[in-house]
Amino acid sequence: MSDFAPSERDPTKRFSSRVENYVRFRPGYPKEILTLLKSECGLNLQSVVADIGSGTGKLTELFLANGNPVFGVEPNRDMREAGERLLKAFPDFTSVAASAEETTLPNACADFIAAGQAFHWFDRDRCRKEFARLLKPGGWVVLVWNDRKTETTPFLVEYEKLLQAYAIDYSKVDHKQIDDEVVREFFGHAPLKKAFPSGQAFDYEGLKGRLLSSSYAPEKGQPGHDEMLRELARIFNAHQKNGRVEFAYDTIVYYGKLS
Repeated sequence: MSDFAPSERDPTKRFSSRVENYVRFRPGYPKEILTLLKSECGLNLQSVVADIGSGTGKLTELFLANGNPVFGVEPNRDMREAGERLLKAFPDFTSVAASAEETTLPNACADFIAAGQAFHWFDRDRCRKEFARLLKPGGWVVLVWNDRKTETTPFLVEYEKLLQAYAIDYSKVDHKQIDDEVVREFFGHAPLKKAFPSGQAFDYEGLKGRLLSSSYAPEKGQPGHDEMLRELARIFNAHQKNGRVEFAYDTIVYYGKLS
């Protein structure tokens, strides 16, 4: 029998208790994504974007700040409401309570469909049909992940070992399970791919918040939580410089048209 509530297994609910940490400690997305889409995909101010699995609005904000109208589609109420608070100053933002597989959006409403740190949660067959319905002729699909590096520094090696030791279903839900072959099958061809380096620096409380923002990290009261935090403190103390440690990412962007 599982030690975790059904909501922990439901991808539309498992972030509900982690929203504050997600907002504060998860990375945003580099502006180079916009430059890429403008130069290679024709993104302009009139391009309508549907951000699917928009969460707290980190990717949505990138497009809104560029001047694009954006539908933010998010099934998790707590994540969606956090996004609504963050993005309330943007008049061209429309928040939609729906899933990737049934967005409720009208046919041919989007020039771009984007998904940031979310595609690995979707039912790929169902959402592909939905994406095809939503896209205008010639529309683009853009899949984005902040891919945390795991082997570039001793700290990152030990942090990865911590996740493997303590994190709930980490190997099953980690976005690294989505590789080039999975994406190729989804698009129906090999899409274009680009990577941009990025990073974050944390003190211990920030590092703890970053860890607990992950859906697979046991929360207070769950098995392994206290032991995990003791190991996190040990790793931090062993590798901190001037009271901080650094995460390194490659922001991976797959972009193309559905065949």
